Amino acid sequence: MAIMIPRRSALLLGAAALSMPAIRTAQAQQTFEWVAGSVGGGWYTMAAGLSSLIGEENPNIRIRVVPGGGLANSTRVNNGQSQLGWGIDAFTAAAARGEDPYRAKHENLRSLGSGYSPTEHNLVRAVGSGPEGMREILTQRGLKIACPQRSSTDEMTLQRILRFLGTSPDKIRSEGGRYLNGSYADIGAAYADGQVDYLYAALAKPAAILTEIGQGRRASQLVGFPDDVRKHLIDTYAYAEGVLPAATYPQLQSADLKVTTMDSVILVHESVPDEVAYGITRTLIKNRGTRLTQIHASMGAFDPAVAWKYNGVPLHPGAARAFREAGAMPA
Repeated sequence: MAIMIPRRSALLLGAAALSMPAIRTAQAQQTFEWVAGSVGGGWYTMAAGLSSLIGEENPNIRIRVVPGGGLANSTRVNNGQSQLGWGIDAFTAAAARGEDPYRAKHENLRSLGSGYSPTEHNLVRAVGSGPEGMREILTQRGLKIACPQRSSTDEMTLQRILRFLGTSPDKIRSEGGRYLNGSYADIGAAYADGQVDYLYAALAKPAAILTEIGQGRRASQLVGFPDDVRKHLIDTYAYAEGVLPAATYPQLQSADLKVTTMDSVILVHESVPDEVAYGITRTLIKNRGTRLTQIHASMGAFDPAVAWKYNGVPLHPGAARAFREAGAMPA
């Protein structure tokens, strides 16, 4: 039996029905901020690419990428200023424990796993400008070197190496040298222009800045890490051992180089909803391999069977669900 509805009521119901999908969409879509690295660096490129991929497969998730730095990102996410962020495995673990260089325990951090982008540490020298070995380079009087800005893990690592070798940024400056901080674009330009003779940066291979230096007019060479420096960083700060294959930057190296490495962690604030963490992680797992390497070659290293095992901070429950469903993590 048909039920008659007054015309005015029908119009109101119709208008409500038309507006409901829009209301649901507005309520369902959530915007999250992802703090990455310097504009032009690998982290920023990867976060931008991943935000687009995640948005394609999860219409309810919108991600806005902002610049950041590996040292400060953990604190920014822990404080809820950004809901997601790139972190470095060893530094994130130190943040969780409240150990140097952090002053308090970062208890709000969760992860979506690690292994997304192994990062090598690189020291570049201008050929003919002075010593060839890392120890001799970094302890020479009048050293002119550029590295990323303060609050980056690159700069913190360089300071740790300098301290181990008995020097510091202040000592470099006091002896007539130059210790320049800036964005990757800034330090790359300073090196190319001859304002400095050395450049230090931690970047996943292949790094655009190093490729550009290799193709530039200034003859340059990558410098390997001495055994004692690598051992100090590994034993004291939990860095990892790494090798930069000779073919990585053929214009800058003629042989494999021993270096120290770090790995990237995707950090989230503990308040990020389970469904959001699940959707993001599921998308990353689903697109491992070709699609992720199209965003950045270093992401080819991502292995879900290993990624969930990172224990520097707790795995987000939503991420754990995605790893379990993919068969990468035990039920």
